[in-house]
Amino acid sequence: MERFGVKSAPSRNRSKTALYVTPQDRVTEFGSELHEDGGKLFCTSCNVVLNHVRKSAINDHLKSKTHTKRKAEFEEQNVRKKQRTLTASLQCNSTAQTEKTSVIQDFVKMCLEANIPLEKADHPAVRAFLSRHVKNGSSIPKSDQLRKAYLPDGCDNENQLINTEDR
Repeated sequence: MERFGVKSAPSRNRSKTALYVTPQDRVTEFGSELHEDGGKLFCTSCNVVLNHVRKSAINDHLKSKTHTKRKAEFEEQNVRKKQRTLTASLQCNSTAQTEKTSVIQDFVKMCLEANIPLEKADHPAVRAFLSRHVKNGSSIPKSDQLRKAYLPDGCDNENQLINTEDR
């Protein structure tokens, strides 16, 4: 057959997927309707994961009634939230998280320096005062968790300070 220039029919096993297309490529192609996070493609207004390999799946989603409805609702909202993957969310260290840790460490250090037992942090009056008057004061855990999670760090820091003062 090849001798006469006749080619065989194309194989039916070949996939019609774009093998080397990344989610970021689809974001640049479709604009602000989509966003990428953690190697996944999300519809911004619907907050659903889309298959970035097949362009037809993206086009079908963008033409669907549910997308049109959610897009209208999304545009009415003032706050625009984009869904993120769990790994990206866990890697993000917000200022509130760092402030919380700082407040707890300062509270433990204050109790150690003033010889105040950590059990006093469990008293309802202390809890009410901390939540009312201290920024992130309500995030201070109970005494058992303070001892387990934050006291060893405080002891290590105090031991280092003592060793440096002795020299």
